[in-house]
Amino acid sequence: MSQLHMTRVAVGCPDFPALSERIASRTEQGEVHFATRFKPKRADELIGGWLHFIVRHTIVGRVEILRFADREDGRIDIVCRGVLERVHPKPKRAHQGWRYLTEAEAPRGIDDDSGIGNLPPDLYRELAELSLI
Repeated sequence: MSQLHMTRVAVGCPDFPALSERIASRTEQGEVHFATRFKPKRADELIGGWLHFIVRHTIVGRVEILRFADREDGRIDIVCRGVLERVHPKPKRAHQGWRYLTEAEAPRGIDDDSGIGNLPPDLYRELAELSLI
């Protein structure tokens, strides 16, 4: 069975550096928590997957999902590793809450030193559409 992932809109973040700064400021003991109202029905399939962030209609980064934890206020925490990883930018419409993302739909991580991952998402998307990268 392939890994299941999630998407979530990074509300108020104009770009990847702002998202990275937000996650770094919220990370404690190597973990970052994101509150949600309901536990996903497929939570067991999400553990070990990635929480992908949408910024300006583009998936730009991800954090690894470690577990789900109940909060005292009745909400659920999505507990993730506190390290934001860049991904190859991929267009994705904004939505409320979170959505599932299959392995085939998930963008690949940027794990090379080519510098391609540092391109602005709009330029990256245009080059990808032209099959240049």
